Amino acid sequence: MSANASSAISQPILDLAHDFPILARPVRGKRLSYLDNGATTQKPLSVIQAESDFYEQSNANIHRGVHWLSQHATDLYEAGRATVRAFLNASHDDEIVFTRGTTESINLVAQSWGRANLKAGDEILLTGMEHHSNIVPWQLLCHQTGAQIKVAPIDDRGELLMDQYEAMLSPRTRLVCVAHVSNALGTVNPVDEIVRLAHGAGARVLVDGAQAVAHQPVDLQAMDCDFYAFSAHKLYGPTGIGVLYGKRELLQAMPPWQGGGDMILTVSFENSTYADAPQRFEAGTPNIAGVIGMAAGIDYVLSVGLDRIAAHEQHLLDLATQEISALPGVRLIGAARKKAGILSFVIDGIHPHDLGTILDSEGVAIRAGHHCAMPIMTRYGIPGTARASFALYNSVDDVTALVAAVRKAQALFGIQEAS
Repeated sequence: MSANASSAISQPILDLAHDFPILARPVRGKRLSYLDNGATTQKPLSVIQAESDFYEQSNANIHRGVHWLSQHATDLYEAGRATVRAFLNASHDDEIVFTRGTTESINLVAQSWGRANLKAGDEILLTGMEHHSNIVPWQLLCHQTGAQIKVAPIDDRGELLMDQYEAMLSPRTRLVCVAHVSNALGTVNPVDEIVRLAHGAGARVLVDGAQAVAHQPVDLQAMDCDFYAFSAHKLYGPTGIGVLYGKRELLQAMPPWQGGGDMILTVSFENSTYADAPQRFEAGTPNIAGVIGMAAGIDYVLSVGLDRIAAHEQHLLDLATQEISALPGVRLIGAARKKAGILSFVIDGIHPHDLGTILDSEGVAIRAGHHCAMPIMTRYGIPGTARASFALYNSVDDVTALVAAVRKAQALFGIQEAS
């Protein structure tokens, strides 16, 4: 690392790796530099302990038991809902639906709201930077209803072409679906403006917040989107639990997607009646421990401060971008003027999978491939990228390890730096 670059961050803003037990584990005999946070974040001890404590002291099924332990577990579960509501600045606790994650949240909207409201000739407007989870559910819905997908393009920097997006809105546009932050490019989309324009055209808006909530404050009342989805495992919480936010009036009007226990009022063989939202969309025994762990993850993030987290990650991103882009044969994929902590790149003569394997041998964990965003790769004419994604526990040492490992890979492939 160059002296000028390293002096740009003489000391990290945050020093939190000690809160994450797994980061003390060597990998391949090397210090672990975990830079695959866009796929999943590691978990602080407080989250691990919260789940363990639930199973040790509070485990029972919820909402249906009259005994103390069931009522206690229910209180913990619903307290988790209140934590999420406050974290997003949603208006009401009952606007928070617990799901398995972002993917299930989007599918829920597609199969409940979408099937009830879309018909042949209607349009769903996506962007050219969407994750597969914000593409495939809408394709399935279009096959079922006869609606059509339109795609607003992105430019070479990886930014949404807002003039073309606005021009594509029409009376036929019923729903706009957009990533708050692109998982493959790091682009932070102007979601407030996207929502405003969509509502002006009479369309509803779903925002995929999977890559946003761990990196910046989210205020849903200010954003005014109709649906917002995220996963706890990218927010220092457990896997298998996530959130769908929906405006109260929309959720109340939506039919159930899955049937079973705890989403009903009455059941007979002739007919059933359903609970109000959000219970209407939480059929069966939920991931109670996951909700408690997610709430602990949110508490941890808030204790650090989202503004501090954003500043820390931006420093690391700026440093890594400067160092990696200075290497020979490197092409950055995604150079938006406003980015979250994601650095995607390709190197002439090295396939991303080969690069990822060599970096792993040096203890550096990145993601290599299409990142469940194949249309983006097609847009740039590449099979995939190497992606380093930063979190609050990463440090300048991780950037140093990343750069050194990339240089080793280049040396192995005979790529020399200019003298």
